[in-house]
Amino acid sequence: MAKGCKIELPKLPLHLEKANFQDIYYEEEPYLSNCMISNTVIDNEDVERLILSKVIFKNVRFINVTFRKIDLTDVIFENCDLSNSSFCEGIIHRVKFKNCKTLGLDFSESNLGNVSFENCIANLCNFSETRLKQVIFDNSNLQGANYYECSFNKVIFSQSDINDVDFSQTSLQGIDISTCKFERLNVTLESLKGCEVSSEQAVGFASLLGLKVKG
Repeated sequence: MAKGCKIELPKLPLHLEKANFQDIYYEEEPYLSNCMISNTVIDNEDVERLILSKVIFKNVRFINVTFRKIDLTDVIFENCDLSNSSFCEGIIHRVKFKNCKTLGLDFSESNLGNVSFENCIANLCNFSETRLKQVIFDNSNLQGANYYECSFNKVIFSQSDINDVDFSQTSLQGIDISTCKFERLNVTLESLKGCEVSSEQAVGFASLLGLKVKG
């Protein structure tokens, strides 16, 4: 886990009953709680306002799924493939993505609080117009991810690949990217004010100003 940031972890009971995703259809509203779903495939699901509380997904592959306005609270995704899924306009609180493939996952216009991405392949994830508060991206591949017009509050990028990430119209004030690697970023000098970078990275950013650094 990245140092220097405390987040609330998912709060889960010691024992969870095994369940199937299709159990959501037995409720008046699409809802699952206090259960574990593992070693399965969830495909071709388009569910709006899905509510998941105190659920663990382990070794689950999501194919062609759209969960617009999803509500996730106290949920863990471990060793899951959520590539190209959609959680747009979601409310995501105390959620952990661990060893997951989230390539192209759409979080646009969502609210994320106390969320961690650990050892994830998250290339091309879409966080545009999303509010992120107490969120950690740790040891993850975020190449090409989109953070256009985001609101960051206590967000940490640790030991991650952020090459070609788009931070357009997003303030990086107080954000530490010093342990991350990248060759290019889509970012303005105004957005970089107050961003914490390594000395090596600072040399690269200086070139944006047309400066020549002697050393």
